[in-house]
Amino acid sequence: MPELPEVETVRMGLKPVLEGHRFTSVETRRGDLRRPFPPDFAKRLTGRKVERLLRRAKYLLAELDDGETLVVHLGMSGRMSVYAEGKSRKLGQYVYEGAPADAGHGKHDHVVMETDAPARIVFTDHRRFGLMTLLPTDRLDDDPLFRGLGIEPLSDSFGAAYLDRVLKGKKTPIKSALLDQRVIAGIGNIYACEALFRAGISPKRKAATVPGKRAKPLVDAIKAVLKDAIKAGGSSLRDFAKADGALGEFQHHFAVYDREGARCPKKDCNGQIRRIVQAGRSTFYCPKCQR
Repeated sequence: MPELPEVETVRMGLKPVLEGHRFTSVETRRGDLRRPFPPDFAKRLTGRKVERLLRRAKYLLAELDDGETLVVHLGMSGRMSVYAEGKSRKLGQYVYEGAPADAGHGKHDHVVMETDAPARIVFTDHRRFGLMTLLPTDRLDDDPLFRGLGIEPLSDSFGAAYLDRVLKGKKTPIKSALLDQRVIAGIGNIYACEALFRAGISPKRKAATVPGKRAKPLVDAIKAVLKDAIKAGGSSLRDFAKADGALGEFQHHFAVYDREGARCPKKDCNGQIRRIVQAGRSTFYCPKCQR
């Protein structure tokens, strides 16, 4: 499932063709994804202007000019592809190609949106675990999708003091605590492994033992690995691609994730990367330098 860096990468790719632009037409090719589309979904979106394009945790949020917000979740295999009409052109830092005749007509192309950028945005989802819905903007935090979500890890509010407070007394392993969206929003398996490695903290360590001297290094590591991943366009494993169709590159910079048996990349460590299973998820770490 795309994590925070992948969703943020998609947001940046969509921003030039969505923010400040109107949907000139919207078409749904089926009645549902992982849940049904809301009543009159396409009709309610058509003609609306996107005031702001945001991200919350692993969700894309397009705030509309009528007081509603378009909420998008990519699920396991969802992809949003952008095609700029006419010749190839650069929008922001993204280069899009003109839409071929079959763009939006594939077997798994479930939603097609045209904007006055002009551009065509196609939502493709092979497994249909994605989600698109419309919610009142001023009551977004009350919806079950967002109620109880934790802090944004790239926000100024996320610091050592926050970790000290939320991890106090937690007996769960720190890796599991980082994956708890009620604690920190948007971090998934890949970046939890990478951040713990950078901070030199064992994924098996009890979360309650992190507050104190270990909290700031972990906060710094989380922020750094997320920023590095966003800069690299996210990690392309299986289905993920950026909005312009290019693949992310952070998978080429993994220190521990999916590197079982490899030598630890730290120069002063000759440990070997190990894989264990925690709460049904693969965890990769160096048992020698992560304590």
